[in-house]
Amino acid sequence: MNTIATSSLLQNLACSHCAREYAPLAGQTLSVCCQAPMLCRYYLDEHSFSRDVLPVGVTSLWRYEKLLPVFMAQNRISLGEGGTPLLPLRRLAGAYGFQHLSLKDEGLNPTGSFKARGLCLAVSKARENGERACIIPTAGNAGVAMAAYCAQAGLEAVVVMPRHTPDAFREECLAYNARVILVDGLINDCAAKVQEMNREGAYFDVSTLKEPYRLEGKKTMGFEIAEQLNWQLPDVIVYPTGGGTGLIGIWKAFHEMKALGWLAKGQPLPRMVAVQAENCRPLVETFWGRQANSKQYVGKPTVANGLAVPRPIGEPLMLTALRESAGTALAVSEDELIDGVRELGRQEGLFVAPEGGAIWAATRKLLRQGWIRPEEHVLLLNTGSGQKYLENLKGKIA
Repeated sequence: MNTIATSSLLQNLACSHCAREYAPLAGQTLSVCCQAPMLCRYYLDEHSFSRDVLPVGVTSLWRYEKLLPVFMAQNRISLGEGGTPLLPLRRLAGAYGFQHLSLKDEGLNPTGSFKARGLCLAVSKARENGERACIIPTAGNAGVAMAAYCAQAGLEAVVVMPRHTPDAFREECLAYNARVILVDGLINDCAAKVQEMNREGAYFDVSTLKEPYRLEGKKTMGFEIAEQLNWQLPDVIVYPTGGGTGLIGIWKAFHEMKALGWLAKGQPLPRMVAVQAENCRPLVETFWGRQANSKQYVGKPTVANGLAVPRPIGEPLMLTALRESAGTALAVSEDELIDGVRELGRQEGLFVAPEGGAIWAATRKLLRQGWIRPEEHVLLLNTGSGQKYLENLKGKIA
């Protein structure tokens, strides 16, 4: 076990490609061996951590502190992230014939999106490792979240975002005293700018899956889903997928809970659905065999900014989650996802991000195709608040 006083069960870090192990006490980025994302591995068995001893009264993601990689309590940063509601969609269920349709609303996190979970962990770990500054390429929400958590941690924040990103994201980053750099292009072009700026290693790069800690924050969505459903899992989870950290993290959480004995033996895991925009659908193209991988994929902007990730480094891990779960991947048009935003608003009183509109549009498609059956429990995961996207949605949803 770790030789320092800690409640974390973190054992080591491992290369996601070859499983080579790395020390958990040193700051890590991509694996040296394969230049692949690193994964946190914990001491997991049915005797190491019982779900019955989860702390009473703690609703933030730090409720699962033993399964998170921050060792010392004084390094934990929190703005109240996690503990988001799981809401029944009764009117839409009735209209479309679903027996059990629900939505987990991540738009109620600090800074208005699920990115708060991942950046909470990444910045906490950066502080624990003695970093002084963080840098991130972002489509919007991740940059805002990093800027907020860096402000609380007293770290410098540099946010690199596409020039076409809605002004609300840039202004919020500036409110947290972040340095904002605008780049022509998509997030892959921003990533190239980050690499250029960080040649000397002055910043801790918290790009998606280029460090192992954001994933750990995102996996807490999986823990919460299980706990909120009394340790029973839905049949299908529909997830908007850009960089894919949430999809990978939720799947990781399910396997950790199985190892811990938190789930009933033999309980099937959900079929995972990755939803992308037709304007930027690299994972869909790879999943269906229309390209070997997304390394040369060229995408276009979409009103769902978080889905505009043309070359996700986590593609192999996303494909593993989809294939292990007997899941699928599909894309929806701009008109379809806008219609999804509109219908969730008018029928359920939820103003979701365009990514949330995309998952509802995809769910309707899968129901029509028979891939989803009406008697199944289908869980949608809305990743952000529509209020952050007012510029993108103006004049489109009336």
